[in-house]
Amino acid sequence: MPRQQVTNARVTRAGLEDETVRRIEQAIGRLSTQSVARMDEKLPWFRELPPDQRSWVMLVAQAGLQSFVEWLRTPDDVLRLTGEVFATAPPDMASNVTLAQTVELVREAIAVAEEHVPDLAGRTDDAAVRDELLRFSREIAFAAARVYATAAENRGSWDRRLEALVIDNLVSGSLVGDPLPSQLAALGWTGSGPIVSIVGPAPSGPADSALAAVHTRAARRGLDAMAGLHADRLVVVIGSVSDGTPGAQRIASKLLPVFGTGPVVISPVAPDLSAAGRVTRAALSALRAVAAWPGAPRPVEADALLPERALAGEVDAREQLVTDVYRPLVEAGGGLADTVAAFLDAGGALEATARVLFVHANTVRYRLRRVAEICGESPTDARGALTLRVALVLGRLADAGM
Repeated sequence: MPRQQVTNARVTRAGLEDETVRRIEQAIGRLSTQSVARMDEKLPWFRELPPDQRSWVMLVAQAGLQSFVEWLRTPDDVLRLTGEVFATAPPDMASNVTLAQTVELVREAIAVAEEHVPDLAGRTDDAAVRDELLRFSREIAFAAARVYATAAENRGSWDRRLEALVIDNLVSGSLVGDPLPSQLAALGWTGSGPIVSIVGPAPSGPADSALAAVHTRAARRGLDAMAGLHADRLVVVIGSVSDGTPGAQRIASKLLPVFGTGPVVISPVAPDLSAAGRVTRAALSALRAVAAWPGAPRPVEADALLPERALAGEVDAREQLVTDVYRPLVEAGGGLADTVAAFLDAGGALEATARVLFVHANTVRYRLRRVAEICGESPTDARGALTLRVALVLGRLADAGM
């Protein structure tokens, strides 16, 4: 009953003659053409639209005027009629014309209609048509907002699905060809420089909240970000990483609150997207092996866990230890590899090492410093000693053809 009372009041208040509505209907084509001409004159961005998008605007203008005629005839049918105005436009129009621009288009079209009200409505219906045009323009604005809100929701859902697919492909190594750049471009990824993967336990809260937190924190720092949950792990890929490993460490420290309780691992910094899968899998391998190092810092670099990863059976970690640690020592000569082995066998005692090698203790000191310079691992450091020990074992096995 209350709805019927409101409807009757609106019809009585309008009180339009059928002839007035017919004149407005007959003028639809002329008014829509004049509206588009006015948009072309007043809106610089509209003039730059390609022809197909300008034709969409013409269709929307015609649909809007036709909807206004139906509004005058059945003013209680608000939502359906105003919603149909934008049904004539392609679904991707919302991505080419912004909401603010749409409001400008509606404003210009309404201005043209208002200018012609005296001719179409006559003195008797002039005020009533203007009132209804004002109400109709308000509902058109609400309808436009709904269209753009729906487009944003659909885009968000699509982005989340694509992001999850990309993360899954990086983790599984199932990317075929090189689709990653195009996929990231679709997600709004703007950079093409160094990237890093940061992995750790997933938080206990809703997944959407965790992913949103990653994007928010990355956006504050002007970084490209991609995130996804893989089983019970949160995988984050960050682009535009500057300053190499120190830069990656700073980024990871800012993202720590989005992870759950437990170790967080930073992958090696990759020079570009082509290595994204490799470094992501290295970080995940390190996350599995970090249990063997209870005192690991949070976050910890994946390369700091090379011994644990190698002992856990990771082939890439074994090869990296041989290539980056063992081979450089052997090729450098000067007895560096033998000095490291003797020093470790002597429990880190300089004098004992010197006696075994028949050299002065200062010579041992010099050689140990050279070892750190060449391979980045110091025999006098507990973690460095472990890394060197495993690298020596793996290197000798490789030399033996095993």
